[in-house]
Amino acid sequence: MCPTTIPRVSAAPVVIVMAAGQGTRMKSKKPKVLHDLLGRPMGLWPVYAALDAGAQKVVVVQSPDKPLEDLLPDGAVAVVQPAANGTGGAVQAASEHIDPQAPVVVLSGDVPLVSAEAIRELVGAHSGEVTMATTKLDDPAGYGRVVRRPDGSVEKVVETKADGDASHAELRIDEVNTGIYVFDGAFLQATLPNLTADNAQGELYLPQVLDHARSVHAHVVDDPNLVLGVNDRVALVDVRQIAQRKLLEGLMLDGATVIDPANTYVDVTVTVGQDTTLEPGTVLRGATRIGSDCRIGPHVVAIDTTIEDGVSVGPFAYLRPGTHLRENSKIGTFVEVKNSDVGARTKVPHVSYLGDADVGEDTNLGAPTITPNYDAKTKTKRRTTIGNRVKSSVDVSFVAPVTIGDDAYTAAGSVITNDVPPKALGVARERQRNVEGYADREKKS
Repeated sequence: MCPTTIPRVSAAPVVIVMAAGQGTRMKSKKPKVLHDLLGRPMGLWPVYAALDAGAQKVVVVQSPDKPLEDLLPDGAVAVVQPAANGTGGAVQAASEHIDPQAPVVVLSGDVPLVSAEAIRELVGAHSGEVTMATTKLDDPAGYGRVVRRPDGSVEKVVETKADGDASHAELRIDEVNTGIYVFDGAFLQATLPNLTADNAQGELYLPQVLDHARSVHAHVVDDPNLVLGVNDRVALVDVRQIAQRKLLEGLMLDGATVIDPANTYVDVTVTVGQDTTLEPGTVLRGATRIGSDCRIGPHVVAIDTTIEDGVSVGPFAYLRPGTHLRENSKIGTFVEVKNSDVGARTKVPHVSYLGDADVGEDTNLGAPTITPNYDAKTKTKRRTTIGNRVKSSVDVSFVAPVTIGDDAYTAAGSVITNDVPPKALGVARERQRNVEGYADREKKS
């Protein structure tokens, strides 16, 4: 091979994400790329990273059952790899989207932690026809070793698996091939048709492209975690722990407090404001949005919930989808809220359930307050409306649909089935009756 004369290009890259593998080692009925990683399918992580890196287009190669078809963000398109014929076949399936005037980055859907910064650095380091991403491992067993020439270019990649033929000297090399590449677009277009399936597996392998390059360069990724692959559920746990720690560190650097990162679980889709504290055992999922100066936990689960500034939640609270907690409200111990709007400065201190309810401002709901909301006859959910400055005593059930007016009160132990006007006292219970001499009669019997 002789040095390349292809000029460097400045166009934004096209990124191809190979996501057609079924992942048989996951032992799952669903494709590997759909397995959850902090609230986002694993196969979408490199897609978002590529878009953040400034890709002009992200092409996701998927299997014929199209698992990611309806999940792709703007800027990404999907193509189908008709047959499971290897990594070369995957890139061939995306060939019509290759821009000959731009670099082409090839990523894998099961290498989810690659970052936008790492992609930008790789594209910036790209030279000639091919640049491969490599990394150095303390234990490189099982990985292909990168053998370099004296000038730093890549001479070859030596496989070290059962069918490999690495020498003792090559086995001592700690630099390995990650399977992530940048290609000159025109070179890749010209080379893809030359791939052959002349191997034991009868598949088209993308590394064959390297055999046609006049020179191959390597760029070392300093953090090996960025190029970790996921082949089974054990590896997915390892990747999840790394991703979770990095996400929590980002929240802390942005001004949130995480008391115990090892016992705090936050999805990548969640936002947390400044000076908010997450106590141990907090689990934040989905489209949860938390404002500033909040205290969440310990042991709180919030899913698809909006929490405004100054809110206190927990301990041991469960916020289900559709919950909206207004500024400076409080949700206390053993409280569950679902599809409800809780007004500013309103308190639900403990042992209560609010389902399909609208609660006004400055209201206090005693323990336990329940909003029975399911109409068994119509099989529908009904809503409860509780006004501003309402004072509900202990052990009150508001049977939907019912409206409680502003400044109203409800008596302890009441089952409220009719509207309570503003400033009224709602009482709905049997009158107390004392049976004189009851204990003596019980002894005689």
